[in-house]
Formats: sequence, structure tokens, C-alpha cells
Amino acid sequence: MEFPICTTLGIEFPLLAFSHCRDVVVEVSKAGGMGVLGAANMTPETLAIELDWIDAQIGGLPYGVDLIVPNKMATQDESLNEADMLAAVPAGHKKFAGDVLANHDIQTSNMDQEALAKAEIIGNNLRVSGAAKLLEIAFSHPIRLIVNALGTPPEIMLDMGKEHGVPVGALVGARQQAIEQVKAGVDVLIVAGTEAGGHCGDVSTMVLVPEVCEAIAPLREVPVLAAGGIVTGRQMAATMAMGAAGVWAGSVWLTTHEAETSGSVKDKMISAGSRDTIRSRSRTGKHSRQLRSPWTEAWEKDGPEPLPMPLQSLVAEPALARIAKLAEGGHAGAKELDTYWVGQGVGLMNTRDSVRNVVFGFKKDYVEACERLVKYLGD
Repeated sequence: MEFPICTTLGIEFPLLAFSHCRDVVVEVSKAGGMGVLGAANMTPETLAIELDWIDAQIGGLPYGVDLIVPNKMATQDESLNEADMLAAVPAGHKKFAGDVLANHDIQTSNMDQEALAKAEIIGNNLRVSGAAKLLEIAFSHPIRLIVNALGTPPEIMLDMGKEHGVPVGALVGARQQAIEQVKAGVDVLIVAGTEAGGHCGDVSTMVLVPEVCEAIAPLREVPVLAAGGIVTGRQMAATMAMGAAGVWAGSVWLTTHEAETSGSVKDKMISAGSRDTIRSRSRTGKHSRQLRSPWTEAWEKDGPEPLPMPLQSLVAEPALARIAKLAEGGHAGAKELDTYWVGQGVGLMNTRDSVRNVVFGFKKDYVEACERLVKYLGD
């Protein structure tokens, strides 16, 4: 099999794996794909530690880094500190989150302190100056791809990509976004349909991939990686038949042995169907798809209007971190509330397995799908 994007990235199989877990990143690259580390919630110090570990374990194989530098934020003022950010969160939002926890027998003490710590990381990383520090760390390592997860990559990312010979990718969820990204100079488009876990738009993968491929063709040749609900090789073959150069998968790794997700969440995902996810602004302030739970249902039914990014994260993330920690310890109320980002492909994620076996399964399923299509061509 020959895939042009594999030549560009130095990989064997055009399967790119987004993960917050360094173990997943390494194992995907070792199995012939490319692991991409999600670093949006890391400090520069933490990112350096993670990338040092990856370099020591990956054996020189290619990997990438994914950051978030959105164009529009409520706190893009470089002078705004974490205390100012926390003060901008209405008391009603904090009370609502606390009440949901209390109703499930979870203590809510010290939530403001935890939110303050979260504000420091979020505030720094979502500003251009903070992102620059993360970029410096990333480009000091032998990465083969850098990706911006929200909006057009800032000029510094595009410039550093050219300087280091590293392709710059960007996620898009709409046709016009793709056109703007290509005009801005990105090298790879990750086209994410609404089925995707995490931040996503409202157009399905089946429609969005060919729409984007057709829209950008007259502008410039830019490879498209299809994303959104893709957890099998046959889905991969389908998107490539529509013009994609490969796929970007995130959710499928969440039930692997190596993944960062708690045992509680893995069990929920394995038993979940494709309708057991919800696209909501209640976690980050922007629409993101996550596993349904009493936490998400409370926000959709009775919660206050979600705040703009990143203020909503200061309400949700400290609470969800506490929930996840208690759920892992067996707390009954926390296990009920526990949730995580995941796409609609969760309905096909029915077993726990190793990352390596998931990659091999993709390869086998892809080949079998292509062979089925060849049969229809006849002699």
C-alpha cells in the first residue's frame, strides 16, 4: 500500500492518533501510525517532561503535538491574571456545579483553590504568549507534526513550522473554516464531523469530508485527514474513498489498556451506544461531544447558560477532576457522574484492548474493506 501522506510524515499507515496519554502516542507510532500528544492542558514544564519521556521510548519514530490557540476568547487580554479570570465566573455557575456534586454525596470544599490552579494553566496556554512557550518546548523536540485544535494557527506556529520543516495542521468543522485555513498556509487539514469526541461542529463526517475536499481543490493541494466517529478500518476506507488522505482518530484509544481514562469511564464507554453521547457547551464553553451522565444531563436540563471559553472550564474541570478521582476509588455518586469526551463511534468500542491491537485491527479492517470494493468493479 502506498499513501502520499505517509511519505510526508515518515509513517507506514495513515492513521493519526490524538491522545492526552503519552503511552498511547508511543504505541501508535510503534505500530506504524502516528501518535499526537494533546498538550492543551499542560504547562511548559509538564510538556517538556512528557516529550522527553516520549523521545526516550519511541525509538526515533515520528510523533506530533496538538495545542489549542483559539481566535476568539473571553480572556485573550494578556494582562488578565488567574484571579481576574476566576472573579469573572458568576457565583450562580459555581453554586450549580457544587449542588450537582453535593447531590451525589461529593464534598465541595476547596473548589475555588482548584479552579484557581486550573485558571493559571488555562489562562497561560490560551494566550499567544503562553502558547509561544509551549511551541518552544515542542519544537525543541523531534516532532514531525504540530496541530492547532481551534481556529487558524497563529502566525508564530506557522513560522516555526516552516523554520523547523514541520508540517502545521489544523482542525476544522465547516467548509468555510477549511478554506480560511488553506489560505492561511496550513499544511494538513483535520476535518472533524459532528460525530467526533471533544470540540466539534454540526456537520456529519460523511458530508463534511467530500465537501471540504471539493472546496479546497481549486486553492491548493492540502491533504485532508478525516475525523469524527471513525473507530474502524472500514470507516477509514470509506473516508479515503471520499478524498481523505488518512484519518485522525481520538475516541478509539480511550478504552485501551494504556489510555488515561478511568476504569469507571472505560466501563461506561464499552457498554454505551452511539446515542449515549451529547454535544454540549457545558464543559468548555464551546460545543464538545462527551459521554452522557447525570452531570451532563443536569447542565442541559437545569444549568445556567454556559460561559464563553475558557471561563466555563473553570466551573466544569475542577468538578470533573474531583469526580474522576473519586470514581476511580469506587465512590458510588462519582461513578454515576463520571464522564469524558468521546465521539459517537463509542457504539463500536465494545472491548478493552491494547493500542497495538487496535492499530492492527484498523489495518486488517481497512484491507478487507478495500477488497470488498474491488469485487464490485468486476473484470
